[in-house]
Amino acid sequence: MELPINPVAIPVAAVAALVVGALWYNPKIGFGNLWMRESGMTEEKMKSGKMGVIFGLSLAFAALLSLLLMQFTNHQWGAFGMIGGDPEAEGVLPSFQTFISDYGTNFRTFKHGALHGGIFGVLGALPIIGTVALFERKSAKYIFVNAGYWIVTLMLMGAILCGL
Repeated sequence: MELPINPVAIPVAAVAALVVGALWYNPKIGFGNLWMRESGMTEEKMKSGKMGVIFGLSLAFAALLSLLLMQFTNHQWGAFGMIGGDPEAEGVLPSFQTFISDYGTNFRTFKHGALHGGIFGVLGALPIIGTVALFERKSAKYIFVNAGYWIVTLMLMGAILCGL
């Protein structure tokens, strides 16, 4: 039985987060200058740090986020959860196979994934980023630049996870 995810979609979605970030936070074509000003980042500070570690961990975090987001974009995971995740396990009723045959590809489109990714961004990322930023005394611009990045990124990641 085919699982409700293409395993290639997880790393592709994770890499997409870094690609969007490279564009979004780019000073020449994105919000890089605004983000630097609102976050208090300087050119000198940008050059410090271990870039391999920063990008490696960012990619790992994006992969973890892809795993979580997959639960929200691919509704078929709910059916797998009802049987404990193993469709071949003892006690799984034939009605499960019938259900998956009938509905196993429903709502598996890029558009549907983007919708759920956007919802996840607005209802998940925005409140988290907003709360942290408020306590750090950051501006509304800071909140909207960073939350905007995550909303757009989660839409793309959701589209990839659901549509591939």
